[in-house]
Amino acid sequence: MGQLRRGVRLGIDWGDARIGVAACDPEGMLAYPVATVRAGESELSDVVALIEKHQAIEVLVGLPRSLSGSEGPAAAKARERAARLAGAAPVPVRLVDERLSTVTAAGRLQASGKSAKQQRGSIDAAAAVIVLEHALAFERAQGEPPGELISAGLG
Repeated sequence: MGQLRRGVRLGIDWGDARIGVAACDPEGMLAYPVATVRAGESELSDVVALIEKHQAIEVLVGLPRSLSGSEGPAAAKARERAARLAGAAPVPVRLVDERLSTVTAAGRLQASGKSAKQQRGSIDAAAAVIVLEHALAFERAQGEPPGELISAGLG
């Protein structure tokens, strides 16, 4: 069993219309939805503001790979967005595998009784929770930070 670094982390599920954001407590025990940011001109500044508000030690951006593990156009977009965020963020940015996070989030929301229409607003943040939960589980199990480091941050 590995050691988990202490500190809040943000998980990001970056969609074309909305960006789901989740955070965890400093002990990394509980991941919870924080916000859904509208994709567009102010997306980077909005995400950086959330990093600062939550005093996050790092950001984990979901990398949508296919089930076989290969990377397609969606993964290329995620890499580009993570690189842009890394250029603006004051903390390290990492890409982490997010296979099935949106599917899992939709299943959880449906199980909680939310209709597909009700899910629309919260599915992105719920998917970010799944991304973050998987990353925390990896770090607990392996004793090392998850995913691929994109940037060590500005600060």
